Amino acid sequence: MTEPSKKIDVLIGPDVFADAGTAEALIARALAARGLSGGITDAPSGTDEVIIVPGAGKPCDTTGYDSVVRVDLGQCPPDRSDGVRTHIRGRGLDGLRFAIDSVYFHRFHPGTIVEYGDHPDQHAELRTPEGDGPFPVVMLLHGGYWRSRWEFDLMDALAVDLTARGYATWNVEYRRPDEHGWEAMTADVAAALAAVEAAPAELDLGRIVVMGHSAGGQLALHLAAHAVDSRVAPALAVSLAGVLDLKLGDERWLGEGAVSAAIGGRYTDKPAIYDESSPISLLPLGIPQVVACALSDDPNLLETSRAYCAAALTTADQVQVVEGVGGHFHVIDPDSAIWLDIVRAIEHSLS
Repeated sequence: MTEPSKKIDVLIGPDVFADAGTAEALIARALAARGLSGGITDAPSGTDEVIIVPGAGKPCDTTGYDSVVRVDLGQCPPDRSDGVRTHIRGRGLDGLRFAIDSVYFHRFHPGTIVEYGDHPDQHAELRTPEGDGPFPVVMLLHGGYWRSRWEFDLMDALAVDLTARGYATWNVEYRRPDEHGWEAMTADVAAALAAVEAAPAELDLGRIVVMGHSAGGQLALHLAAHAVDSRVAPALAVSLAGVLDLKLGDERWLGEGAVSAAIGGRYTDKPAIYDESSPISLLPLGIPQVVACALSDDPNLLETSRAYCAAALTTADQVQVVEGVGGHFHVIDPDSAIWLDIVRAIEHSLS
């Protein structure tokens, strides 16, 4: 079997960058971090997947490539063109780093895309370990304050790490409320869990972990609370720096008003939706939980995680608390110490 190429070509349209040197340095660092070569070029080699940054509003020519990762530095509608595997948008120059990581994981650790609905955002990526099943399952729900510019590529590194540890991973994309409304998102997450039953792999449906980061932490615990008696139900819910108190998140204006923007109003306007959606209001959830937050994260998130745990521990719920050195993204970094503590907590709960 031919080894995948370690070279990633990046094609740039005219007048995309205010300073090309800044972008070139960022691309070089991102490639080096993954042990890759390549960079900006006018003459791509071969038909491997490439990164194209055509510029705002410009078409993306995918002719001659296996697939394309499109990058737009500013916010824009998604490009659903044939040949565009994923469109990273609205992340600024850092979108180039995310694009390189996306190509890396797709090329060296590919999964199987499974659709659980008709909309392009209703899909999940399934990765399974080597060997024979049935495998325990980790369903991953990405964060990004419920905004569409953040997608399930945020959880690629965790998916690969957990798969190497013997878990099947179900990395879920879902419609976000800034483009589709709050109810569409919650319905998608529930549908994605139900779709695990029909996934093309031998899975242990008695050992499903629902894990979410940041806004995805809210989704994971909300889903767990409402799926306890479902045909496909999680055995464990994991919050990684989750937004576990939506009323408090609205009061503190987390993410520049992300909570009210996602729900469609302030707590004073829509208290019923907040209370029905906020994990702290849903206690007891009825299943074991792991609640993790790094000590240098947003102090509002750290406080919220601690307050949630204190409230949960007054109920019959079993809750493991994980804290450690790091910031908001260390809890989804497989190379961090706190991630190893999270894995141990998961293993303890499922043993």
